[in-house]
Amino acid sequence: MTVQALILAGGRGSRLGDVRKGELRIGGRTLLERVTERLGDLPAIVSTGPGPTGIGADNTIADGTLSFGGPMAGIAAALRHLHGAAEPGDLLLTMAVDTPFLPRDFAARMIAALDGGAQAAYAAWGQQIYPTNAIYRLSGLYPLLSGTMPDSPKRLLQSLGAGPVDWTSRAAADPFVNLNTLADLIALGRRARAGDE
Repeated sequence: MTVQALILAGGRGSRLGDVRKGELRIGGRTLLERVTERLGDLPAIVSTGPGPTGIGADNTIADGTLSFGGPMAGIAAALRHLHGAAEPGDLLLTMAVDTPFLPRDFAARMIAALDGGAQAAYAAWGQQIYPTNAIYRLSGLYPLLSGTMPDSPKRLLQSLGAGPVDWTSRAAADPFVNLNTLADLIALGRRARAGDE
């Protein structure tokens, strides 16, 4: 079994003035660098959204044309990219690029959540759920390539009977808080300066 990691970095950052979130800096490092380093040695592909991108890495894939965009367009692009290269028994671990405090044990705990045979699981902080930070069995996703693709990760997870993996007992502050506005950027910068890594 191989774990395929997918960083969802295709958002337009419209509430931040149409900037690529992955290129924003928190604590002196870009969001993409921060999320990538949380994966340790796990190789990752980066979904960059449609059109040209400033991300120059070899491991990037552009979103395809779907009737919807957002994270599901990135997941669909990854499935097309992996189909034929990854085994159905492999796992797809997804995370949002704008999650600068992603837990260092994220991959290990999410992989363990599927030990009992579940098809998928998602991250949670108490009642707050994070459907873009999730894990799936590719065997449950590949059929979507020839059928109907749900229009959101939340609906996809519901269709697979996914359950939460809760971090409230493991972290003093929400490790999945994400960046959508200038106020978020300022608050997360303060959090990084305060030593929350």
